[in-house]
Amino acid sequence: MKKSFLAAASIVLLACQQQSADDLKTLYSLPKKLKEVSGITYFPEKNIIYTLEDSGNKNAIYAIDSKGKLEKTITISNAENIDWEDITKDKSGNIYIGDFGNNDNERRDLCIYKIAKGELNKDQAKAEYKVSFSYTEQTEFPPKKKEMFYDVEGFFEQGGYFYLFTKNRSKGFDGTAFIYKIKNAQGTQKAVKIGEFKTCNNYNHCVLTSATISPDGKKVALLSHDKVLLFKGFKGDLFHKGTHTEINLNHFSQKEAIVFKDNNTLLIADEKTNKVGGNVYEFKLK
Repeated sequence: MKKSFLAAASIVLLACQQQSADDLKTLYSLPKKLKEVSGITYFPEKNIIYTLEDSGNKNAIYAIDSKGKLEKTITISNAENIDWEDITKDKSGNIYIGDFGNNDNERRDLCIYKIAKGELNKDQAKAEYKVSFSYTEQTEFPPKKKEMFYDVEGFFEQGGYFYLFTKNRSKGFDGTAFIYKIKNAQGTQKAVKIGEFKTCNNYNHCVLTSATISPDGKKVALLSHDKVLLFKGFKGDLFHKGTHTEINLNHFSQKEAIVFKDNNTLLIADEKTNKVGGNVYEFKLK
């Protein structure tokens, strides 16, 4: 679920790696029927992405080929799109839908749906199970405006756990983001806070909208509207304890989705807003 998209203002960031705008290569336009793409995941064996849209849209995921053609629409018959904000997969090719968009920080029904790999061949699929969760630190629904830390738009699955990166909606935004860990198992799970870090204090440029981990598990990339925050050199799942590199994409749009294509290449998607965006891009890390 998105608030209004604000106009960009140029700022200077410290410790920011500059890459040419030409490094962000447009691969194709998204199908016109997909207006609010909020996450993507990639299947290299078929060279396709699966995507979804957020609140107010269908309970469906969409397969898109390497030319931007909509190959398949899969309706998830036993899952409701309250606010689907990201999509990811595990090593076996099962897909997970993150229904954890929480703009007002008042939801008590946050969850993740598992769609088994075999269901992706169907037009009407069923979620194998639902993982419900809550944040131990949240005691008020909604919390005070200065403590609105419980929205999420980015996650991935790794080693039998989900890792969620929060979208800070607090008054007086200072770039603080939390990392939560949730067991990938049916039923109600506890979201455990395993770390926090800061981006910058400009909401438009540094609020987090998607997350991904490289196939070899050595890099984590977090997306904002014009930047990628890259974590490397971490041990285990202490991603924030490694090196942090801010990569300026030199391209401002409503970017909502990121996934590793391979260990050194990212795919990024944005919504079309004010005639800007609505594409899938390729970005090679240097």
